[in-house]
Amino acid sequence: MVRLWTIASYAKVAALVLLALGGSSAVQAQASAGQSAPVPEWQTAAGGKMAFDVASIRLSPPGTEFDAGFPLSPDDSYVKTGGNFSSVFPVSSLISFAYKLNADEWRMMRALLPKWANEEIYTVHARSENVDATKDQMRLMVQALLADRFKLTAHFEMKETAIFALELAKPGQTGPGLRPHGEGPPCDKTLDDATDKPTKVFPEVCDVFSGSRGEKTMRLGSRNTTMELLASSLDNVGRLGRPVVDRTGLAGRYDFVLEYAPQAGQLGFSKAKDGEDAGGTTFLEALKEQLGLKLEATKAPEKVLVVDRVERPSEN
Repeated sequence: MVRLWTIASYAKVAALVLLALGGSSAVQAQASAGQSAPVPEWQTAAGGKMAFDVASIRLSPPGTEFDAGFPLSPDDSYVKTGGNFSSVFPVSSLISFAYKLNADEWRMMRALLPKWANEEIYTVHARSENVDATKDQMRLMVQALLADRFKLTAHFEMKETAIFALELAKPGQTGPGLRPHGEGPPCDKTLDDATDKPTKVFPEVCDVFSGSRGEKTMRLGSRNTTMELLASSLDNVGRLGRPVVDRTGLAGRYDFVLEYAPQAGQLGFSKAKDGEDAGGTTFLEALKEQLGLKLEATKAPEKVLVVDRVERPSEN
């Protein structure tokens, strides 16, 4: 099994970052392009502003392996660290984590940053007395760290963007590969029990997007995820070239499994011969047949993080 954040298109720069939509799509749709975007709901719910009590930042040698104390992803894959935060990543990845950017927001933001912010690797160790800090609260602390030590100032804007809207292929119906999380085993259930082996679920762990690759097929799945996170992962999986926004109207948490034969340029692609696709069920066909979902090309105002200022930090 390979977790998606290790095989996404960002290579090692985003090796632990599964980027997804932040904020509310409903709020975004109400804003006009070019307007300032409202503060994301997750940020308000997490407490608005927080800061680490102590922090150390060091420039790492070129070629240092990327690492983090927990996945720097916008999903719920997180184990409390007793208030400790550690990261060995470029500043652009720290910004992505702190502001919960999706893949396309990350690419647009990264393209406008100075070269050093994408290439120089910084080792960050920080600690908060809040030993029960949630993942979103850690994001707020990293925001404060970026503002204090990297002099980061940034704001969200709404810009008209070409997107794919993720919709139900048939009103009120989902496919056999997509079901409410409550219909499957709970996240705290041990799936290695003998009674589970005949019907073992995929993936075994909740709150992550995972993938396994066969000779000609790619299998993707997640348990206890939202449709918003599912939608935001599809661009990178299918190499769609534009953001995917959830318009299914499905609330709550879901489990899904998707199996397809990767085509040239898609995640998991392996060619029988140079220049040949693997054949079989395509990504878009599988999306419709197995999950009951389809993609509709359209335009919509999307939230974009604009970085006004960022500087190299003074080390300590």
